[in-house]
Amino acid sequence: MPHVGGCLCGAVRYTISADSLGARMCWCRDCQRIASGSATVNVLFPEAAVAIEGKLGTFVMIADSGNTVERGFCDVCGAQIYSRTVTPTGLPMRVRAGTLDDPELAPPTAVIWADSAPSWAPLPGHLPRHPKGPPPAS
Repeated sequence: MPHVGGCLCGAVRYTISADSLGARMCWCRDCQRIASGSATVNVLFPEAAVAIEGKLGTFVMIADSGNTVERGFCDVCGAQIYSRTVTPTGLPMRVRAGTLDDPELAPPTAVIWADSAPSWAPLPGHLPRHPKGPPPAS
């Protein structure tokens, strides 16, 4: 059951020892910038289940949500690998779906930050849309 993936150049590889907790498309302005104008597609996993090998660069900032978020990317090719919430703690790690060796693993089930998407954005009509971040877990 381990899930594997890595960056464009192969310098970073990862193994995930848990099943996905879900997936979603994010249209926040931060994701649009790191995805060069599109949404990011993120598969959620328990952070403790993700083991990364290779040299990562990281960038920490306050996200649109107000949370402190760390983004990890390959130091060689620049490919975005993940984002994780530093504060508050306990939220799933978001692994970029395109870096998984099997991108079919977990198709998105929702669109978040839909109100930030440009008018030309392709928003799948069959997915629920949330104007801002995801609703709180119940």
